This record gives sequence, structure tokens and C-alpha cells, in this order.
Amino acid sequence: MSGTKGAGKSKGDGKGKGGGGAKRVRVGGRTVSVSRPEKILFPADGAPGGGVSKGDLADYYRKVAPRMLPHLRGRPLMLERHPDGIDGPAFMQKDVPDHFPDWVRRAQLPKENGTVAYVLCDDTATLVYLAGQACTTPHRFLSKADRPDHPDRLVLDLDPPGDDFGLARAAALGLRELLDELRLSSLLMATGSRGLHVVVPLDRREPFDDVREFAHAVADVLAARDPDRLATAARKSARGGRLYLDVQRNGYAQTAVAPYAVRALPGAPVAAPLSWADLDDPGLTARRWTLADVDELLETNPWRDPPRPRSLGEARRRLAALPGRAD
Repeated sequence: MSGTKGAGKSKGDGKGKGGGGAKRVRVGGRTVSVSRPEKILFPADGAPGGGVSKGDLADYYRKVAPRMLPHLRGRPLMLERHPDGIDGPAFMQKDVPDHFPDWVRRAQLPKENGTVAYVLCDDTATLVYLAGQACTTPHRFLSKADRPDHPDRLVLDLDPPGDDFGLARAAALGLRELLDELRLSSLLMATGSRGLHVVVPLDRREPFDDVREFAHAVADVLAARDPDRLATAARKSARGGRLYLDVQRNGYAQTAVAPYAVRALPGAPVAAPLSWADLDDPGLTARRWTLADVDELLETNPWRDPPRPRSLGEARRRLAALPGRAD
């Protein structure tokens, strides 16, 4: 990478920086062509070394693929693309473009008055190809394509107002305590942006509407326990500077940033799985990890032994029985 640790400086095919040469990556039995690998996507100001190029992005995703792919396989993706770099125009793409190769898998899923052909990223070649399309950030469904209406993840998004990461830390600890009371195991992730995601693995028995209703109820209880710091009001003006407990991602065709995804922000921060013990680190922030830290990031795997997916039936009954629970 350009002045970074980890994946090495990207190179084209020998035609030079201005020659339009492609970087050819042989992976998984395929040769993936990354056009204009020298194109800077993350400018040097705030990014590692001389900035992060498209080739660097492809190198990063190739390196993290063994760790990242288990969190992507079978899940429809929304692609956040920045063809002119993070300072240029960007767009969120659902439908697979016609020029994508046939070997990139698709999932044709319903939408109002039609269908959408979403990308499925099941292998390293696809992940590298997406990087070559200037997809900085894949955002994943909370369900899989075979049962898109039944999520296997519940996500609560803890984004503090401003840069008060301590507020996100406190909210996460309170949420974990509540989930433990409900006997629901949870995973923690730094989003690479401002806050944290708390993820609850589910057994796919319930549809999105029921899961979202449960998430709302959990957020209500948590906010009632700490009303001076936490809020559930969707309108910013009603939050009064408190952290918003966002459950809106728990719906059909809604997405959440994928673990290990690079965020389109200065410095190329990444969404990094954490252990709950990481919250004790006073230096932890939502952007603690960056693309340049790939080797250090992969030294440990906090999600190596994920908890068994749970049903929400018993948890719903425990939640209703908690002292002070509103009807």
C-alpha cells in the first residue's frame, strides 16, 4: 500500500502510473482485473503515506477476505461506490450493473412494483472485483437471500452526537447488561465511523416486523434506565444531545456496514469486530482501526467463536417481566 503497513504497494501491469494499465489479481482460480489501480481514492491528507489507491483497496480486501467472507456469504449487498475518490460524487448501488461479469452471483429479490438484482459476495474474487469498481464499503442485509424476510441478525446502532465516544461506550455496556438479562448473546463492532454496533445472532424464526418490534422494546427499556444520556426519538430535535438508540436497520432491504469494510472517511478507517473487553481500552474509538493496520487487525479474531443463534420468544417474555417495563 502507499506508505501503509500490510498488503504492499499496489502496482499496475508495467505501463506506469499515467498509462492506464490494469492490476491483474489471480485469486480463487480467476484473474480479476483492477483498472486504474493508481487512482487515489483516499487523499494523502489524513490517509496513510501518499494516500490510498484503488489498488491498495483491492489488496486490503484480498487480505481480509478469509476473515470477512463468512459475514458476507449469502447476503445481498448494497454497494457504496466512490469512483472519483471519497472527495468526489458517490452513489449507493443495489442493482447489479450490466457490465459485471457473469461469475458475480446475484440474488433477485422483490421490491415494490418489481425486483432488484443484488450482488452476493461469496468469494475472494468477487470482493476484489468490487474494490476494482471503487466500492469502498459493502453494506450487508441482516438476512440471507434464501429467506430475505427472516433476519439472522438484530443490530442496534449506537452513534453518539458529536464525537463523544464515551457515550457510545456507556450505551454499549448498558445494552450488553440488558441483553444478558434476556439471555441473548451479543457481538460488538466499532463501525469505523462514529459509534458502535451491537449484534444479536438470531435463529431466523421471526420476520423482520417482529424483530424490529422487539428491538424497539429493548431500546425503550434501555433509554428508561438512562434517560439523561439515551433517547429513542427519531427526530434530532427531541433527543436533547442524547445518544440515539437506532433500531431502524432491522427491516427488509435495510443494511448495516459489513465487518472489516473500509469506510469512505479520511484515514480509511474500517469497521472492526471487537471483544467486550476492548471497551476497557481508554484509547478505543470508532475509528481505532484503519486500512493501514490490516496486519495488526488480523492478529486476533474477537468473533472466532460466535454465540449460538437464539429465538426471541423467551427473551420477549423476560423483557415484558422486567421491573418498570411499560406496557
